[in-house]
Formats: sequence, structure tokens, C-alpha cells
Amino acid sequence: MSNSALDEIIEFHWMMDMLQTVDVGIVVLNSNFEIKVWNGFMEAHSGMLPSDVRGKTLFSLFPYISEEWFKRKVKAVFELRIRAFVTWEQRPYLFKFRNFRPITGTELFMYQNISFSALVSATGEVDHVCMMVYDMTDAASAKKQLLALQVQQNEMQQN
Repeated sequence: MSNSALDEIIEFHWMMDMLQTVDVGIVVLNSNFEIKVWNGFMEAHSGMLPSDVRGKTLFSLFPYISEEWFKRKVKAVFELRIRAFVTWEQRPYLFKFRNFRPITGTELFMYQNISFSALVSATGEVDHVCMMVYDMTDAASAKKQLLALQVQQNEMQQN
């Protein structure tokens, strides 16, 4: 094996390790919405191993996700090769993961921002979409507390 081939294998290995350990959920779906990649973040928060979810549809594993809404959201990503987003203000969560800081956190579920990106294959076709799931619980909780304080302050000023 040449040094360049070995270097490529080593680089591929650490890149895969990075995808597994990054503090962001990464899910890759094909055009049939079957899960192809399920990283460590998703495993930790869902309790489902990659081997348990790979090849299954997102909707069979998470029946509370509106199939019609989700497909409409992702259609433009597949067809137009654009990014799409869902913020916690629009929809508090896509995946109903419990808040993993139950003692210090006040929220029952994890608030999430989601971004969708087209993955272009070697043939130039978009046959997969990458979904990134960001934990926004701390930001959402802080904003909710700030709004509650503003309401409380307005009520006190009116009295």
C-alpha cells in the first residue's frame, strides 16, 4: 500500500470519528426517506443504535413526524439543491428527545434547530439529504424566561 493510500485511509478514519463524536445530530436520508447515517449524537439521544435504524424509514421509527409536512420541506432540497431550515420557534422539535439536563434544565424536551442539505453524488445527482440536528434547549429556555420576565414587568408597571 502506498503512503498516499494509507494517508487517505487514516484521514477517512478520523473524519468518520469526528462525525460520530460531534455535538450535532447527523442523519442522512435517501430519496425514500430511509436512514443511511445515524451518528453518535442521534444514538445517545434516541437510544437507537445505527444498526437498528439503518435502512428503515424515518416515519416508521418516528410516527409522530408528519410525513406530509416533512416530505414537502425536503422536496426543495432534493429538487433545487438548496438548504432548508426549521427553527425551534417554528417547531420546538423534530425528534422528541428528552432534555438531557433534567436537574439544571427546566424543559422536558430538547428544543431543536434543523438544517437540511443536499448531498450530490459522484454522478451529479442528489439522491441523499443530510439533516443536522442542533440542541437549542438552553437558548430556547433563556428566551422563554426573558419573555416571562418581560410579561411580569409589564404587569407590575400596569398596577
